[in-house]
Amino acid sequence: MSVDFTVLDITPEQYAASPVLLARLRIESPGPDPVHAVALRAQVRIEPGRRSHTQEEGLALSDLFGTRDRWATTVRPFVWLHCATMVQGFTGTTEVDLPMPCTYDFDVTASKYLNVLGEGAVPLIFLFSGTVFTRGLTGFGVEQIPWDRECRFDLPVSTWRALVDEHFHGVGWVRVEHETLAALTAYKAGRGLMSHSAALQELLDHSREVAS
Repeated sequence: MSVDFTVLDITPEQYAASPVLLARLRIESPGPDPVHAVALRAQVRIEPGRRSHTQEEGLALSDLFGTRDRWATTVRPFVWLHCATMVQGFTGTTEVDLPMPCTYDFDVTASKYLNVLGEGAVPLIFLFSGTVFTRGLTGFGVEQIPWDRECRFDLPVSTWRALVDEHFHGVGWVRVEHETLAALTAYKAGRGLMSHSAALQELLDHSREVAS
């Protein structure tokens, strides 16, 4: 049984406790035979080579791709998310929401990339896989979704920004070693500062003064 996918839209999940995007999918199964269920999986990749980047974005992306003169060999698609959902039975065509749990950890390549973008769209490709449950000769039949089922979608940067602002309110996350965090906490307490962010800012200001 052939099953085809189209990404219609991507929007933030308004009532999620953690940041989640919802990809609205149209699933089509040609022919009169019903689909009893689909155990659907998708790998979502970012394709940075499908969009142009401003000079400011290019400088910020040097940590990921190197200098512009190297981009012809270093700019490649990379994995953003793995997501899954169960699709209820249908005949012909149905629409479902595919949850896309997101992170804002700046040690994650995709978060670094997304945070740099100022406007425009994030070029995505969905690579679908999973299992289709159909009617078989002795009950249920089981078929695998063909490996070549994929769909591209351009996610507006503004949609990503709205999701981030809703859950993080202007802050980001960077993982550090336990020893580094303990030292920073001790510095914060010793200086009577209110937050780790304030401690980092003071250290940065001092570093600039020394450098100048």
